[in-house]
Amino acid sequence: MADLASADRMLLADALQRVQREVDEAFDQFLPVPDDTRAPLIEAMRYAAIGGGKRVRPLLTAATAGMFGVVRDAAIRTGCAVEAIHVYSLVHDDLPCMDDDDLRHGKPTLHKAFDEATAVLAGDSLHALAFEILSMPETSGDPFVRAELVAALAGASGWGGMAGGQMMDIAAESGAKHDLHTITRLQQLKTGALLGAAVEMGAILGRVPDEGRGHLRAYARDIGLAFQIADDLLDAEGDEELAGKALRKDEEAGKATFVSLMGTEGARTQARALVDQAIGHLSAYGREADLLRALARYIVERDH
Repeated sequence: MADLASADRMLLADALQRVQREVDEAFDQFLPVPDDTRAPLIEAMRYAAIGGGKRVRPLLTAATAGMFGVVRDAAIRTGCAVEAIHVYSLVHDDLPCMDDDDLRHGKPTLHKAFDEATAVLAGDSLHALAFEILSMPETSGDPFVRAELVAALAGASGWGGMAGGQMMDIAAESGAKHDLHTITRLQQLKTGALLGAAVEMGAILGRVPDEGRGHLRAYARDIGLAFQIADDLLDAEGDEELAGKALRKDEEAGKATFVSLMGTEGARTQARALVDQAIGHLSAYGREADLLRALARYIVERDH
């Protein structure tokens, strides 16, 4: 597999910087702090949503939507909805009843910076905000598009997607033995479903018919698995200071991962093969898909 070329690095760096700024600005608008006793809740939501994360999911939405001429503001709003679900999941994952983490993006986790009750409510409210954003006519003037966006994100978020994958992960922590097939399914739900929704929702905004999205779904499926394999490699080999969170927790808990099941080199080879395969699914597109291609390569080359 060709590594990320310098031109692609510049394209991706500029795109990430831009989407990070746009998402932060959008959340700032979505979350004004009221002059009443709800203020700590909104401040907690802002703490979680603004100024952290790589914004891969909003960039996937914006990059896909951009291929089909979608207005940038609509793509960013939709990307914020996906990111709100992602952020809420991190807030809840970090709680003592789940992963019990103290650091996220190099700063105290939400329940440490505020308290557990506020963290639960902030996560709940970010979940609700995602669907509020998608239901706004500013996101799309077409109610059928808005309904399809809601359905796509809901399906990727619940028991058939991210939350279901998290439940399988909890079972692994409780001693359930997972083979490679089960771990693959777990990660397709826990990590891949939301990445897939980010791509799918960009296509929905672009009014690509359902039967015309197969290659984009295949791209998203492959980068979703590659993303998690890269995460497992980073957890095993990465730098905690760069990651901004605790690492090696899966190994300490005795949980099966792609690395423990395939070995370091086997996992790395598989991730690169998945990226090659993902890029192959974009063969029908020209340069308009270069950002999606660069994103796929970045997924296995990132250091945090």
